[in-house]
Amino acid sequence: MRSLLISALLAVTGTPVPSAELQRHTDAVHALGIVGAQARFVAGDGRGHVATSGTGDLRTGLPVPPDGRFRIASTGKMFTATVILQLAGEGRLSLDEPVERRLPGMVRGNGNDGRRITVRQLLQHTSGLHDDIPDHGTFTPEELVRRAMTHRPDAPPGTAWSYSNTGYILLDMIIERVTGRPWYDEVERRIVRPLGLTGTSWPGGSPVMPRPHARAYRLAVDVTDQAPADTGSAIVSTTRDVTIFLRALFGGRLLRPAEFAEMTRTVPVDVPGMPGARYGLGIFQRPLPCGGTYWSHPGGWGGYITDNGVTPDGRRSVVLSVNSVLGDAPDDHLRQQQAADTLVEGALC
Repeated sequence: MRSLLISALLAVTGTPVPSAELQRHTDAVHALGIVGAQARFVAGDGRGHVATSGTGDLRTGLPVPPDGRFRIASTGKMFTATVILQLAGEGRLSLDEPVERRLPGMVRGNGNDGRRITVRQLLQHTSGLHDDIPDHGTFTPEELVRRAMTHRPDAPPGTAWSYSNTGYILLDMIIERVTGRPWYDEVERRIVRPLGLTGTSWPGGSPVMPRPHARAYRLAVDVTDQAPADTGSAIVSTTRDVTIFLRALFGGRLLRPAEFAEMTRTVPVDVPGMPGARYGLGIFQRPLPCGGTYWSHPGGWGGYITDNGVTPDGRRSVVLSVNSVLGDAPDDHLRQQQAADTLVEGALC
């Protein structure tokens, strides 16, 4: 097992070689008006390809670092889901147990009831819990959950898919309750250290980004030093590390077959700009234009936006990080997402 893991990591972390197609798509993302972009693709033979375009710092004009750190935001939900599924495989929790069992009294009020919501539904975004994460302010996880409890459920548990960061805050709390350790300690112990993810860390509530990194911009305002309110979204990583994680997850090195089957059992979702998408436990399944599907979880916080994808066999993967957003209008988001999708899907086809 150890020798296989080391061989796989050596294949992923070998010196990247230029790829004209990857560079062209990365340049196209930058040409939209994005300040800077970095992308990494690992082919089926294990060779890495890397591309950067644009600027990493508008003040200094420095280029985008080819493996700079960035906040992965909701891409971190795959890390949380992996730890929960590992705990389920160890018999330390059940996916179908109620939230109330681990967090008594936490999900109550205004029609919210932790006795009727399962761990599986939190992972799958079918809990019905309202998503209420503020853009500004400092909050504990408990305060964020209490804030969500002031809203009625978006739907009865198990009846509809509705994206909820609140559910993943609860999952991080469940990890802590089951293991007796901070949730990121478990992420580090189970994922980060075994895979050698040297660029991955959790700064907690600190707004300071570890170097090297591109500055992040939102509507021309530098928002680099701003930490997400919810715990999992604050993970900092690199395109190299996320690529290694995706290949390990779909290469069978993080989950047992039974738990991996649970993760990849999907329900239909209705997400603008993602036709045909489905959602498993902490991960999207999306159709490829050339046939077949890929797995992904994008993320965005402040000006850092992450897109990624991995083939079902775990052999081909791609990660894109950009350091700005075009704007707040729906059309801006759609244009940016379409350019990112073109890069990801072009690499995987």
